[in-house]
Amino acid sequence: MAKELRIGNDAVARGLYEGGVRVVSSYPGTPSTEITEFISTYDDVYSEWAPNEKVAGEVALGAAIAGARAFCGMKHVGLNVASEPVFTGSYTGVNAGWVIAVADDPGMHSSQNEQDSRHYAKAAKVMMLEPSDSAECLEFAKKGFELSEKFDCPVILRLTTRVAHSRSLVEIGDRNDIGVKEYVKNPQKYVMMPAMARTRHVVVEQRLLDQAEWAETCELNRVEMNDTKIGVITSGICYQYAKEALGDSASYLKLGCVYPMPVDIIKDFAAKCDKVYVLEELDPFIEEHCKANGIDVIGKEAFTVQGEYSQSLIAKVILGKETESIATDLEIPGRPPVLCAGCPHRGLFYALKKQNVTVSGDIGCYTLGALAPLGMIDTCICMGASISALHGRNKANPENEKKSVAVIGDSTFIHSGVTGLIDIAYNASNSTVIILDNSITGMTGHQQNPTTGKTIKGDPATAVNLEALAKAVGIDRVRVVDPYNLKETETAIKEELAVEEPSVIISRRPCALLKYVKHEKPLKVNADKCRGCKACMKIGCPAISFRDKKAVIDFTQCIGCGVCEQLCAFGAIEKGE
Repeated sequence: MAKELRIGNDAVARGLYEGGVRVVSSYPGTPSTEITEFISTYDDVYSEWAPNEKVAGEVALGAAIAGARAFCGMKHVGLNVASEPVFTGSYTGVNAGWVIAVADDPGMHSSQNEQDSRHYAKAAKVMMLEPSDSAECLEFAKKGFELSEKFDCPVILRLTTRVAHSRSLVEIGDRNDIGVKEYVKNPQKYVMMPAMARTRHVVVEQRLLDQAEWAETCELNRVEMNDTKIGVITSGICYQYAKEALGDSASYLKLGCVYPMPVDIIKDFAAKCDKVYVLEELDPFIEEHCKANGIDVIGKEAFTVQGEYSQSLIAKVILGKETESIATDLEIPGRPPVLCAGCPHRGLFYALKKQNVTVSGDIGCYTLGALAPLGMIDTCICMGASISALHGRNKANPENEKKSVAVIGDSTFIHSGVTGLIDIAYNASNSTVIILDNSITGMTGHQQNPTTGKTIKGDPATAVNLEALAKAVGIDRVRVVDPYNLKETETAIKEELAVEEPSVIISRRPCALLKYVKHEKPLKVNADKCRGCKACMKIGCPAISFRDKKAVIDFTQCIGCGVCEQLCAFGAIEKGE
């Protein structure tokens, strides 16, 4: 077998492929996105971007019941959205295997919270596996299908940011193309009305007992005995950290199956060690299981529930060793994330700032509009919440109606904003919703969505018409503006805030980073005309800086969008040659 260096997400995709996956439906979300992107390169697997994670889960479960091995992937907050089919799928079980990948984000590199998805496995009563490197990503993804069919249940594969995006060697094998299993009509199993669901609950509880018994001797949970002064119970990336920090000075119980967890193997391991630590990022999930079964361990009293762990942290807490480091006395300025040069959202936010409105924000790259100098996002809750929250704000205090708006991206609007807009139309709040249509799912790396007219493979597809959709749900006032045109955008916002009915403004301009977008020549500053007033700095464009009290435009970043040109009252910003 060939060995290749792959990131964890690529290895998961390969494991799913080798495991015989036939149907894949996901919604992009960092750090899980690349799993489905890599799967889409296999032409003998059907793959798609779904409108949201709930739909993706239902597509996958429907395919699994029909007899095809299926997969859906998401990040941790996406599992919130997909939880309904996951919970019910635990009761119905499957026909062919159903694997669900969820990628948690300790440290919140790209997320609004640090939730621990292991709780979902326990709450939904489904098995959860947790790989610690790319090799296990491949192995566990394949194994997930086998276990799903063995125990007739969904299997969740839990990754974290470091496992999803770090590289290690994997062995590439052949595809196990098992075909589509026969579907046999069985309402008692698959129709979850109360009478049937009650009998299925009995099955679920017995299944958990069977899985826990399997976990006692399965190859995914393994013991590595070294020095017994220190014992470490761990899983996932923390296993790698512990091995690097402690080496042979500790013994290890590595849990590859984190739910349901064994009891006897943990008790036996702990009895052989003088002192036992539980190493796990985020919540004390393993620790609580140990203590509930009378096993004395050291966990969160020594380690934090916040952020990521590291080799140096583990060595410091357990061995008392401080990692040597070299400090520098250089004052390096911080580099917070900003909207890209030429980002179409910049003009929109500048126009909103001139109106001095409160902005109900959403999940997307446009959330960066919350940062200075624009500072035009007041709230950001979860996908689609901008519209619903604006409706609530305006119902709570109608005086807000003329001075508050919601902003939401095109992909996010399709994901979960449509129902909020229906609520506005149905319950008649005088609310102004702005859809930031940049023709792509920008935040997670330019994935297609139902508004772009292309599938995950780039094939032509039906594109949702946002104007027609808004009108169809009951919004009579719908208008489109170009955010590069500040006057047009400002006028639209002012007029729509003034009317006595709900309205939608579509701020339409493709993302500046899309390959097909043709840019204008970079702008330049005429130093003789520049007064140093810094009006051009108010939009926070990374291509504009100040030197010797004059504005300077970096031609390597500027795409000639012209927004800054409209701000200069002295004509100092000119077209490039």
